[in-house]
Amino acid sequence: MVVKITLFVCSMLVPLTMIGFGYYFYRHAPKEINDIFGYRTSMSMLNEDTWQFAHHYAGNLWLKWGIALLVFTIIFILWVFQMDEERMSIMSTIFMCIQIIPLIAAIIPTEKALRKTFDKEGNRK
Repeated sequence: MVVKITLFVCSMLVPLTMIGFGYYFYRHAPKEINDIFGYRTSMSMLNEDTWQFAHHYAGNLWLKWGIALLVFTIIFILWVFQMDEERMSIMSTIFMCIQIIPLIAAIIPTEKALRKTFDKEGNRK
């Protein structure tokens, strides 16, 4: 039972993180452009406008993708909990590694949207 609870909690970390930070960034970016917290790329940190845009865009993606990932995670957990502990642990570890893909993949459409909306100096096109 302890293994199932641990795997459940660990499996929920990425989707809930995406939902939580997605909602937070969608509603408001960190007040100041900084090197510590937020969606930080060279394009997003050009100025206040690119900073706000990037957080709103990436936050929206994380929120939507996080909700979808949460649904898949719940379905996965219901399926994997029917297995023995060893298989359950292996499958859950693989699944948790796969969960990180959409978290990181959100960078690609966000950067494309930034480049479509702003020039290289950060001015709106």
